[in-house]
Amino acid sequence: CSISSNMSSMVKEMEHVKADKHWKQAVKKIREMETFEPELPSTLQADLRDYQQEGFEWMSRLAYWGVGACLADDMGLGKTLQALSVMLTRAPEGPSLIIAPTSVGMNWISEAQKFSPTLNPIQLGSGDRQTLLDNLKPFDMLVCTYGLLQQDDVAAMLAGVEWETIVLDEAQAIKNANTKRSKAAMQLNGKFKVLTTGTPIENHLGELWNLFRFINPGLLGSMDKFNQRFAYPIERDNDKQARTRLKKLISPFILRRTKNQVLDELPSRTEITLQVELSKEEMAMYEALRRAAVDRLSDTNQDLNSGAKHLQVLAEIMKLRRMCCNPRLIMPETDLMGSKLEVFGETLEELLENRHKALVFSQFVDHLTIIRNYLDEKNIHYQYLDGSTPTKARKQRVDAFQSGDGDVFLISLKAGGTGLNLTAADYVIHMDPWWNPAVEDQASDRAHRIGQKRPVTIYRLVAQHTIEEKIVALHHQKRDLADSLLDGTDMSGKISTDDLIKLMSEG
Repeated sequence: CSISSNMSSMVKEMEHVKADKHWKQAVKKIREMETFEPELPSTLQADLRDYQQEGFEWMSRLAYWGVGACLADDMGLGKTLQALSVMLTRAPEGPSLIIAPTSVGMNWISEAQKFSPTLNPIQLGSGDRQTLLDNLKPFDMLVCTYGLLQQDDVAAMLAGVEWETIVLDEAQAIKNANTKRSKAAMQLNGKFKVLTTGTPIENHLGELWNLFRFINPGLLGSMDKFNQRFAYPIERDNDKQARTRLKKLISPFILRRTKNQVLDELPSRTEITLQVELSKEEMAMYEALRRAAVDRLSDTNQDLNSGAKHLQVLAEIMKLRRMCCNPRLIMPETDLMGSKLEVFGETLEELLENRHKALVFSQFVDHLTIIRNYLDEKNIHYQYLDGSTPTKARKQRVDAFQSGDGDVFLISLKAGGTGLNLTAADYVIHMDPWWNPAVEDQASDRAHRIGQKRPVTIYRLVAQHTIEEKIVALHHQKRDLADSLLDGTDMSGKISTDDLIKLMSEG
């Protein structure tokens, strides 16, 4: 396969590489690595697809050799599962560390529980961190956010542990060498270091040097040398030879497969929940709204008939749901950008960089307005449709998107749920969860339907520790009901008033 031929050609190249001594010591081990046959751990509860098996073997060989790896597969191809497989083979020797954005940290924990039950996932929180770190054992997998990593005391504690495996997920987070989080990452001690990123990192030379400094220090020399030898000639003079030399040097350590390359192996649809951590200010606003709502409802308990009470509860819940979407929907004058908009922006940037197109659904038209303004600021070309869009304009916009005009299609959930064929997009982003999962599924099916030649990836943005999480939990219960029972109706009508009030309770 192309990976092993890459390795073999690298062996020949390595003798001529101008890298430092630290790096040259590694050359000796290459011969052994070429004959090393990695075995999947028997405790892995997953059937890897061929390309994932190949990714596992590739990382295992690099780990055996004693060098780091950059897994840069396209979004939605299962980088987490591939990394967990390698981590599992190494887990008996010591603990592992995952550094990930908040939005995907929970995903690591749930995937570890599902696919590698012998690993012990631990979220690094606010308790006695030092005691936790002092008592780490083999098979422990600590998950830490980039936000925590950039706190000096946490960085020092993590640097004091000898990790068996370290994974920096969404590694573009350390692309800038001058940031606190990058400096903290460089202090971490791990026997095998992995970066995962969905963006093709070789397109960004300044970032590339820093990422490689984490996985394979010394390979690209000092930043000055790297700039003289590669960055300036490639970026200023478009020097093809310099580009080829750089590619030869880094290609053994980067594995990137795009969706198109592994089409036949993919499921037709993949669903991923992105957990959004609201900022302290947003959480305080949310909590104040929630308490006021509970107080108001207890005051009016006696005076309303059951129908009116039900509607009042729904109105209070609506405010909380809108707050989860964006604080400006509750306080238009606030300066807060909104955590959900930030996670959306990061996700979209990665999609567009990989030349994907996305459908974006929200049930609130004014939430879509905020997103429109954001896309306008970023000069991202989009189509737009809500309930007030005339039929003729609707058709024109759908046809325009299908023929390549626009990278994003913003659609209000109620307006775009049915009857549209938008197979130009292979990603769907739900900005806010709806009561009825069937309504979301119908919306997702705009992209995932006959005529769609590519697998579709569906992201759901859910605000942590809010009513949105409770609505999603309801989804899981209600999906078990027969579809005929739901009949596409609005599920809030099928939930009792008391159950709705429980949704607003704490915890």
